[in-house]
Amino acid sequence: MSVDGYLDDSTPQRLLLSNAEDFDRVDQVRAESDAILIGAATIRRDNPRLLVNSEQRRAERVTRGLPPYPAKVTITGSGLDADYKFFHTGGEKLVYCATPAVDKTRTELEGLATVIDGGDPVDLPTVLDDLGERGIRRLMVEGGGTIHTQFLTQNLADEIHLAMAPFFVGDSTAPRFVGSGQFPQDVTHRMNLEEVRAIGDIVFIRYRAKPAPV
Repeated sequence: MSVDGYLDDSTPQRLLLSNAEDFDRVDQVRAESDAILIGAATIRRDNPRLLVNSEQRRAERVTRGLPPYPAKVTITGSGLDADYKFFHTGGEKLVYCATPAVDKTRTELEGLATVIDGGDPVDLPTVLDDLGERGIRRLMVEGGGTIHTQFLTQNLADEIHLAMAPFFVGDSTAPRFVGSGQFPQDVTHRMNLEEVRAIGDIVFIRYRAKPAPV
């Protein structure tokens, strides 16, 4: 995020917050994960491929008996079109869809993704239980802000990996790291700081997100 807490600006072009070294760090975390999750709004906004870019890291996954790419997971209330890059690159794709849109989404994404009824609205604990039954043990949640807010307010995140870019966005209409909500990680339940380091001009911070007992 930017120094003032934004994930992007309000222009049509994607705002690059990280530097090359930090993008490589993200690639490493992706390679170490069983699945990567983003919200449908992020797919629509950024049209990401969500891949492990390093050939060496993909080869190391295969050596460990894993597919070269982690599974890709998204959550949607209304469904998604089949044209997005998300559905045409990488490995397994899982779409957790609100009940009213399941049939439409299965038809749209036939042959491209597994569409799972996630409830109405989609229930995150149900999603995580289903992922666990599918062998997903380490899930990397990349965003966006609505997804971050839901995972954190429901106390479902174990760690926060926060990379802070050395500039301001200053646009109240732009998406933020999190939105409003009742967070268990509050002033009386402070998170544990696990790591701080410089990555070029980026500051990387890793918090244990589960609040420590009082």
